[in-house]
Amino acid sequence: MLPLVLASSSPYRRELLARLHQPFSWAAPAIDETPQPGESAETLVRRLAEAKACALSDSHPAHLIIGSDQVAVLGDRILGKPHDFERANQQLLAASGASVTFLTGLALLNSASGHCQVDVVPFTVHFRQLSEEQIGRYLKIEQPYDCAGSFKAEGLGVSLFRSTEGGDGTSLVGLPLIRLVQMLDREGVAIP
Repeated sequence: MLPLVLASSSPYRRELLARLHQPFSWAAPAIDETPQPGESAETLVRRLAEAKACALSDSHPAHLIIGSDQVAVLGDRILGKPHDFERANQQLLAASGASVTFLTGLALLNSASGHCQVDVVPFTVHFRQLSEEQIGRYLKIEQPYDCAGSFKAEGLGVSLFRSTEGGDGTSLVGLPLIRLVQMLDREGVAIP
């Protein structure tokens, strides 16, 4: 089996990948994540996931390289990482009583053969009606400023939800393991 490498510096993605009980290393890819003019959210995450995997191919020959990228979409607006309280507060106020779809691009590149599998996995969060006070309390406790959509689903963020909809809950955290296992299987990696 070719060694696995995760093209990400995200601790959340590393935690998810560790669930598969496969040894892996990780490295941060250096790519420009700027959306192209007129690019849809789905096209963006597909392109960036593949670009992240490909960015490590020279430094990791004969590896299976996992790239992933995620955006949150509210209506026709892409929600990025808020980076601070004010933007997170604005995002959650906009999401209150609404639905946000998370699109997670996933790529698995075999750097020995050049074969790359790419997919986009959607997951939708339906938010409860939230007051400014509830949002403020949540943000002060969890400080999810490095998370698209301004919450951590694996933590207290779940208290903001009315319901969720999607085939793979791990895609909400940023690495769709169900789809990844299918891709790894095609490359001959047996899990479990």
